Amino acid sequence: MSDVLVLIGPGLAADEPLLGEIAEREFVSLGVRGVITRVRDPADVRSRARRRHQGPGGDPGERRNADGHAVVILPGPGELRALMTEPLGPVTWLDLWRADGAEVAEDATHLHGRGLDGLRWAIRHAVHRLRHPHVRVPYGPHPDQWGHLYLPQADDAAASEVPGRRRPEEPSDGPALPRRRAPAPETRVGESTGGPWPVVVLLHGGYWRSIWAADLMEALCADLTARGFAVWNLEYRRPDLHGWDATVADVAAGLAALSRLEAPLDPQRVAIAGHSAGGQLALRAAADGAGVALAVSLAGVLDLVEGDRRWLSAGAVASALGATTWDDAAAERVYGGASPLTRVPLKVRQLIVQGSGDALDLVDFGRRYARAAANAGDEVTYLEMVGDHFDVIDPATPIWQATAQAITEALRG
Repeated sequence: MSDVLVLIGPGLAADEPLLGEIAEREFVSLGVRGVITRVRDPADVRSRARRRHQGPGGDPGERRNADGHAVVILPGPGELRALMTEPLGPVTWLDLWRADGAEVAEDATHLHGRGLDGLRWAIRHAVHRLRHPHVRVPYGPHPDQWGHLYLPQADDAAASEVPGRRRPEEPSDGPALPRRRAPAPETRVGESTGGPWPVVVLLHGGYWRSIWAADLMEALCADLTARGFAVWNLEYRRPDLHGWDATVADVAAGLAALSRLEAPLDPQRVAIAGHSAGGQLALRAAADGAGVALAVSLAGVLDLVEGDRRWLSAGAVASALGATTWDDAAAERVYGGASPLTRVPLKVRQLIVQGSGDALDLVDFGRRYARAAANAGDEVTYLEMVGDHFDVIDPATPIWQATAQAITEALRG
């Protein structure tokens, strides 16, 4: 019996052996058993998916995924897409191309627009949601205004104590998927009595584009929770679809929602950490007075003026903020509030993390930002170690281990 089932719909334009190679590498990396297979029609999908998500008594109406199996479906362009809104259980739908606004059932997830590499992320997400319990908490009316709340000593009973929220996405009788080893006990910072816990707010990156989402940070959610932190993994409206003002407003609203969560959180020990474009959002939120004890940039885009001039990620800065530095008046107006480098001193303790093997422009931004912030009087730690752009959010890497230790020390007091 497999831990992960990947179903490929008819008509999908992708080399099947290559999909298999990608999936197999991810199965090995995650320590799971997996099967990737083609399906014929909607009836075939229903049969396979529901068989893995039915309850102990065999009732397909009980969507608790009691045997702990993850399902990823690549529907392709045909009739399988009609199933995306059907309650098949906590499946992960994957489109290789961009498919903004696709609707899925309440307990399903839709990832899209990441090409073949999206299969890696889809398998990771499907496995993560079964291994690590959390609750989805809306902080606004839009479908992208939500956060996933993870609590230390995570189990259904603890997560369910957040009233009025969706049920945790892992069954109470435990998953069949193997769990990752938690950090050593001496690295835990949460109280054994059940809180109040220090909090790390996570903001994903993706150059402010909607094809990237909060699933990018899920590995860190698991690692930080095991260390005794509560984690608030924020999703937000991205500016390519909703405009820059919506993104900024959502980050502020998501942070403000922390005070309304009925969980034992310590408001005096809150860190905000962002990856890539999320690093810019994290430091900008701190500059705007977010009231955090620590702001962390993980390979952040910290100089928007030069980021635009250097056409970073095919013009991602101008696309997100709706301005260009070639128009000096617009640049001053927009970048003056948005670029962390123009906001120093932030008057918040900061940790700037940068992999030396990342894009050279990001290494340059990180180094220059840290110097400028320190010269302006901020308390700044600059951590540069071997690693690429994604190593800084991979719990297995030395650079993340050093980062987690620095966050622990900063919030321990």
